[in-house]
Amino acid sequence: MSSNSTRCRLRELLPSLHLGRFPPGPKNSLTDVAGVLCHTESIILPPSDTHGPVNTGVTTILPRADFFNQACYAGMFRLNGSGEFTGSHWIEETGLLHSPVILTNSFSVGAAYSGIYEYCIPRHRNAQGDIDWFLLPVVGETFDGIMSDISSMKVEPAHIVRGIERASADAVPEGNTGGGTGMLCHGHKGGTGSASRVVPADPAAGVASYTIGALVQSNYGRMRDLRVGGAPVGRLLEEAALKAKEDDAAAAARVANMAAIEAKKDIKDGSIIIVLATDAPLHPLQLQRLAKRAALGLARVGGNAHNPSGDIFLAFSTANEIPVQTVTAGGSRVDPWKPKPLNVQVLDDQTINALFEATADAVEEAILNALCMAETMVGVGGLKVEALPLETVKKMMQKYI
Repeated sequence: MSSNSTRCRLRELLPSLHLGRFPPGPKNSLTDVAGVLCHTESIILPPSDTHGPVNTGVTTILPRADFFNQACYAGMFRLNGSGEFTGSHWIEETGLLHSPVILTNSFSVGAAYSGIYEYCIPRHRNAQGDIDWFLLPVVGETFDGIMSDISSMKVEPAHIVRGIERASADAVPEGNTGGGTGMLCHGHKGGTGSASRVVPADPAAGVASYTIGALVQSNYGRMRDLRVGGAPVGRLLEEAALKAKEDDAAAAARVANMAAIEAKKDIKDGSIIIVLATDAPLHPLQLQRLAKRAALGLARVGGNAHNPSGDIFLAFSTANEIPVQTVTAGGSRVDPWKPKPLNVQVLDDQTINALFEATADAVEEAILNALCMAETMVGVGGLKVEALPLETVKKMMQKYI
């Protein structure tokens, strides 16, 4: 079920596929939201005397360049909780995000957590060289132990420091990149994917539109459940493989390989982390609601949130700058015992429907972009996980478009 064709994004593969009624941003990426920065770094090493094949990495998202002093409003949703997202309790408590968001593999959460501090400590010591500020690192993970020797612990704090330093507004690289380097999705190679939508605003808003961007680290799902634009592509691919194996030795080998992947998924079905960014002025409860709508995009592609899956979603808004470190970090600038209001802007809940719809659309496309851009990879024990066969999918979709 391999494909030798050049990898491309979903819109290039199926230009006439209906992907929702709202257009994408200019990059069709998380970084279409102004001020949001991202960096991906992959760590790919051949087997050695001390470790097996390493196919892992780190994705770094900065909600804004000055994440340390100016928080974003944020909200989270846990569709299924077999996963880790550090800092989530503080986000739930305050609705504030003032940390980079780091995505990596399950065994590297500690290194990523330390890396955020290693970046911040030398840059934010006080005049006496002490630390007098508060920051809880935000780190999410999915398990890449099928594709990578996860016990090798190759992600180091230095990777996180470098990611924060190099984060940019460029389109997010997709497929076998960053934290998604060693991930699987619907029986094929998965990984990092991104997409965006632009929603027209009411004339009274003072802006023409609002943007929503999605980034996924997709590592979930069975082949049979994969759907593209509603079409049962996964089931059709599975049936075609089983039919071909009857008189084709190569096809028989692919089916055996497919069965091996499915057997591993029976034990641990995998996970997906979804990060949403928007410039729409949403307060934390509205962002929790936005994060919930990511589940609709996941379901359209074929996600079922099985029991051992970690499906955790974070949404943040860049519209309001919320000052933090004003009681700590070098001396009080506000009195914590005297209540003081902030002037913030929020949307009318009665006008939020288009943002919900655009969220589901962007998540759906981001997952499919991860599948389309990912490349075949050989993992632990020589297990080969094929890329989604794009030309085959294109032919299958002709009857559905």
